[in-house]
Amino acid sequence: MHDTAILIGRFQPVHAGHLALLQHGLAQAREVIIVLGSAFAARSPKNPFTWQERAAMLRDALPAADRERLRFLPVRDRYDEPAWVQDVRRGVARMLPTPSEQRVALVGHFKDASSNYLRRFPGWTLLDLPRQGSMDATAIRDAYWAATPGTVSAALAPLAQDMPPSTLRFLHDFATLPAYAALQEEWRVLRDYRASWAQAPYPPVFVTVDAVLRCQNHVLLVRRGQAPGKGLWAAPGGFLEPRDTLWQSCLRELSEETACPLDEATLRAALRAVKVFDHPDRSQRGRTITHGHYFDLGDIPLPPVVGGDDAQQALWVPLDQLAAMEDQLFEDHFHLLDSFLGLTTPA
Repeated sequence: MHDTAILIGRFQPVHAGHLALLQHGLAQAREVIIVLGSAFAARSPKNPFTWQERAAMLRDALPAADRERLRFLPVRDRYDEPAWVQDVRRGVARMLPTPSEQRVALVGHFKDASSNYLRRFPGWTLLDLPRQGSMDATAIRDAYWAATPGTVSAALAPLAQDMPPSTLRFLHDFATLPAYAALQEEWRVLRDYRASWAQAPYPPVFVTVDAVLRCQNHVLLVRRGQAPGKGLWAAPGGFLEPRDTLWQSCLRELSEETACPLDEATLRAALRAVKVFDHPDRSQRGRTITHGHYFDLGDIPLPPVVGGDDAQQALWVPLDQLAAMEDQLFEDHFHLLDSFLGLTTPA
């Protein structure tokens, strides 16, 4: 018997396979800490539900006595496995009374390469279970987004045996909210986007640029006017044009989306760093590698800006407000900003 079992996942949404792993953890330990990944990101078709909503689904799937044995640890995406592993370890250690004396088990299943994180926790006993059923959360989400509020029951009926009643209730209730329609639009745009290059001989790799412009302890953001990410905030940026260099594309996107009046010489003098952000899962549009350009303008007056092109708004945002905007930022743009501006401390 272990003191604590750890179960890590996104649970988007909770299905019978997740529940089987959880029940095994409860059978092997006095308590289970459920690590909820992608915890603070904006809603998206891939990660539509908040960590609190997912925690409620998991709790509601269990008898009352077992619910008392659950604790939850929300963890953000780091797009950097060693940093993410460190966040998980530190978070778990804070929840244990005497971490060095605890007998800790890690419950999981090696589904594919995305499960390799299970090998990154030496010192925790790995309880590697066989696949628990054939269900995959992607199939549930695709059926869900392809439905309408009035046809959710019929759309999910073929999959209902693979979901606990708590998940089905939650999905029915969520379909009545405005967020459901917005996420459906996102899902359709992304589906059509991927279909447009499905016949390519090789999966394409897209190249983008983003400008992180700092001035007077503010950073310049744009509110996206189109899906994907409609209404979310992001650093100004876009796709590399065929005849542009990365630098030229960065300047062009900055001008088109914000009408920033600064000339090239001023921006060149303010450039402090260029970083590549290339995690395979950073964008749901497909394999997208971006080049973040970080500029520090010092204490000059904030240049006037206005949203343009596909940006509905451009705004100078105080740095001390960015942490509270994590769930309003597009894709990995909080991570991008954090990399340059140091918005978070280790979990």
